[in-house]
Amino acid sequence: MANFIQSVDERTQLAGANRLEILLFSLGYSEENEREEVFGINVFKIREVMNLPEITRAPDMPPGVVGFVSLRGQMIPVVDLAHFCNMDIDKPPSVLIITEYNKSIQGFLVNSVEQILRMEWNDIKVPPPMLAHRLGGLVTAVSELQDNRIVMILDVEKVLAETNTSEEDKHRFEGIDPLNVDATVVYADDSSVARKQIEQTLDHIGVKHLGAKNGIEAWDKLQELATRADKMNIPMHEMVSLILTDIEMPGMDGYVLTRKVKDDTRFKGIPIIMHSSLSADANKNLGKTVGADGYVAKFDPQELVSTIKPYLVKEQ
Repeated sequence: MANFIQSVDERTQLAGANRLEILLFSLGYSEENEREEVFGINVFKIREVMNLPEITRAPDMPPGVVGFVSLRGQMIPVVDLAHFCNMDIDKPPSVLIITEYNKSIQGFLVNSVEQILRMEWNDIKVPPPMLAHRLGGLVTAVSELQDNRIVMILDVEKVLAETNTSEEDKHRFEGIDPLNVDATVVYADDSSVARKQIEQTLDHIGVKHLGAKNGIEAWDKLQELATRADKMNIPMHEMVSLILTDIEMPGMDGYVLTRKVKDDTRFKGIPIIMHSSLSADANKNLGKTVGADGYVAKFDPQELVSTIKPYLVKEQ
């Protein structure tokens, strides 16, 4: 299974075309739902897929973390996805998906993997409210497969946030001072956890913000602001100081959003920072090619503030 994943460079080229590849997997048969649900995760986040090795149990683990596995000398926490989805499944998991995102490596327990499916972001939709709140609120996007099944893409950032200790959370803003500037940031992210983190950070430094759940919504809001600025006869950069965008978003990814903004003269002078859990150099380089002014990996408030501060605090 280790050869299941191909080159990062090839998939980065897909991302620049508003396309991606997702690994389909199952957590097992759900007695409550009377079916085997289909889930998906962006291949960019996956390092390896393997048969389940021996798990070392440990005391005082966060809820949903069942222990560790040793992989080439590195101890990796193992997360029970069924726990976070509030699912009772019919048999123990047999496959481990090793993931890397938000500068963290962890393994996800799953029942089986199916295939890697190439898709376009505009075929991936924001889930309806009822579905969005199912499975512990972890569904961040959905798409219909050719066999009419619905694949649910999980908010893995939410999983990671819930496995972190509250003690770490208490000190996240230590040493970060308000910027004392009149600035507005427009941000886009499909993860509810990421949006909350961004809002809390911008509130802490005293920066106004306007959020969107995906690239399409962000583009629509920017269009509305541009129309308003035109009526007021002021340049857009006086209304919006900076755009902060995720990369992976249903409908329109961050690369396409960035390219559209940079190609539109109305938004001249507004910097765009990519804020993503995908921290590979290939992703950063592609961001540069579509015009991004900067790149910051999720999620560290200190790093986020230090990245956006030079664009918000102008030299006198």
